[in-house]
Amino acid sequence: MTSPSPSSEPFKVVIAGGGVAALEAALALRALDAERFEVTLVAPNEDFVYRPMAVREPFAYSAARRYAVGEIAADIGAALIVESFASLDVGRRVARTESGAELHYDAILLALGARPHPRFPAAVTLDDARLEELMGGLLEDVDSGYVHDIAFVIPARVAWPLPIYELALMTARRAFEMNVELAVTIATPEQQPLAIFGEGASSGVAALLEQSGITTITSAHCEVPDGRHVVINPGDRTIDVDRVIALPELYGPAIRGLAAGEHGFIPVDVHSRVRGVEGVYAAGDATDFELKYGGIAAQQADAAAESIAALAGLAIEPAPLHPVIHGILLTGAAPQYLSAQFTGGRGFHSEITDEPTWSPPAKIAAKYLAPYLDERDRAR
Repeated sequence: MTSPSPSSEPFKVVIAGGGVAALEAALALRALDAERFEVTLVAPNEDFVYRPMAVREPFAYSAARRYAVGEIAADIGAALIVESFASLDVGRRVARTESGAELHYDAILLALGARPHPRFPAAVTLDDARLEELMGGLLEDVDSGYVHDIAFVIPARVAWPLPIYELALMTARRAFEMNVELAVTIATPEQQPLAIFGEGASSGVAALLEQSGITTITSAHCEVPDGRHVVINPGDRTIDVDRVIALPELYGPAIRGLAAGEHGFIPVDVHSRVRGVEGVYAAGDATDFELKYGGIAAQQADAAAESIAALAGLAIEPAPLHPVIHGILLTGAAPQYLSAQFTGGRGFHSEITDEPTWSPPAKIAAKYLAPYLDERDRAR
């Protein structure tokens, strides 16, 4: 397919969302050709919160960093509408906001995120926007000696398990430092801890859990009948605990005007194009890509930006997505750095190191967003 020649009219791009994928895509388009694109961000949030660091908040660390989306938009020359995205008319190439405003586009990127739902109503379901509230009381009870056994449970269908390992490690470390006896168990459907990273990194995480005195039950498909029991299958084995902490299951945004795939996720190809629809792209947790993680969302956004640039007539050969995972595992002591290339549903050539293997060593490894935020932080 031959790309159209650039015209004198700006190429209108609407980006729906205010998270990692949305901001990465806006920055990528600016880097590719700032003059060619007229970018409008439709974001429901006034602030971009650096969510991966929110796991530290209950442990008396400073709050996760916040950045005003309006300042970022102004800085990169994008218009901003602080409102929720509502629907799509792909025939007319029109996006609608919740208030009914219509935005005409040449290309649109849907970076709307996923919708979390509790899998185990009897458990405390993690929500990174409320972690301090959810975990604060638990940690006080651990410190006071009221809680002696905690189970961290990963449901069968989960996209990114790393936060629950971090919370388990940090909780175990907190109990050790407070000289409190605490039994911590992780029950996961994975065959190995953090198996998504591949053998090298997973073996290192397993050793770290063992050193921290954490019991890990793998290949476990769990039920939580109440807040003090976890049933492990296969085997129909029940473990008794004082508290159960669980990850949510994720569902897609199910956009009006756009056919959704399984569980409401948006089906995309390796260039982040929505399958079967012209001019529509998607990136991040809203897509049907199996990994729901900020670094992958950024890589999908980069692939989408290049594909949009080609559609706009720029002389560029869009690169397909070749996922590389970089993750920082917070432990309560020194962080560990995980890296893996991703193919066929899991990582390979993976490793766990004491020092970062990428730069800047951000929790979200994003080509444009990470150095941009790093520069803003230095300017502060």
